[in-house]
Amino acid sequence: MRIILYLGKGGVGKTTVAAATALRSAQLGYKTLVASTDIAHSLADSLDVPLGPSPMQVADNLWAQEISVVADIHNYWGTLQGFMANMISGPGISNVVADELSAFPGMDEIVSLLHINKQAKEREFERVIIDAAPTGETIRLLTMPDTFRWYAGHVSKLESAFLMRALKPFAGKLLQGPSEVLEAISNLDAATADLRATLSDPSVSSYRVVLQPEKMVMREAERAISYLGLFNYPVDSVIINRILPESVDDSEFYRQRREIQAKYIELIENNFRPLPLWYAPYYAHEVVGLEALAQLAADCFGSSDPGEIFYRGILQEIIDTGDGGYLLRLPIPFIGRDDVRLRKRGDELFITIGNFKREMMLPTVLAKRRAGGGRLRDGMLEITFLPGEPEPANGPA
Repeated sequence: MRIILYLGKGGVGKTTVAAATALRSAQLGYKTLVASTDIAHSLADSLDVPLGPSPMQVADNLWAQEISVVADIHNYWGTLQGFMANMISGPGISNVVADELSAFPGMDEIVSLLHINKQAKEREFERVIIDAAPTGETIRLLTMPDTFRWYAGHVSKLESAFLMRALKPFAGKLLQGPSEVLEAISNLDAATADLRATLSDPSVSSYRVVLQPEKMVMREAERAISYLGLFNYPVDSVIINRILPESVDDSEFYRQRREIQAKYIELIENNFRPLPLWYAPYYAHEVVGLEALAQLAADCFGSSDPGEIFYRGILQEIIDTGDGGYLLRLPIPFIGRDDVRLRKRGDELFITIGNFKREMMLPTVLAKRRAGGGRLRDGMLEITFLPGEPEPANGPA
């Protein structure tokens, strides 16, 4: 069983690459589902077939769906939402408003993920390809299992006598079916824990970032990989999409565009090591329909099976040193020199080792700290981030 989730900045071609991956997988004989979790669905447009909230067969071995949380949310949240709405309702608050306010922030994301996990556990499909929402929403979606479990753990403390006494003024509402509520919380917490295990299992799940060779897109992709590493979600490759071909058109416009792309392709090849990179061309025609998607899959992945696991290993590891500082560990293979130069500016870290140069985006926990020294050990670059005062807002560390 494989789950492959494509993410990236809006407009870079995630949907198209996800659909092409799914089609190629189906052509190789795997029973495949491609599903969209983006609220602004475009998977049906890419496949050029109408889709609904349930899997629909669109080709041999290929099913597709545009997930609708409305259809499933009551199954997961109904009991808890009713309980919360009952607590919120009162003088001046209508039942309709109370019902709206009682929706748990991020419950739509939780339901989307639980739906994906359901497909994995039932094993109706050998491969599930996910066309995710733009990067920011997807990162929020992927952090929801941890966030929800934190909330669930605190809400469960309502069982304690101390809290029940503290909330005695609200006892009339709190004690209406508390066993059902606590059971619902427990069930949802268990499902979310199981989901978290599936999403972080590198033998099952892979995350792939789709980008274009442009500065803003590249930076957002770097941030995405940084945060995925922070939550131990396994990234196995990067797809560079819409690369301009060497054209007979030698106009100044195309010449400049190709030079810009070449510049950022080189940066991507340096900054995303050791992840495998896949290259997809920019076509003159729209990539819509099964024939065009099959061409994209062939041009991008060649003879490789896009359902394989292309990379196994840690992309970054953040260790709490226990004294208020942190240690960032990065795999830097095939580098023998211990001459490491570091420069940090805000949430950007610039690493130079001999002729090797890398720029990376840091998660918030490291961005606000001064960078200490760095050293190479056993193929890993270890960078210290110092405890104490954060770096000045207007100066590099």
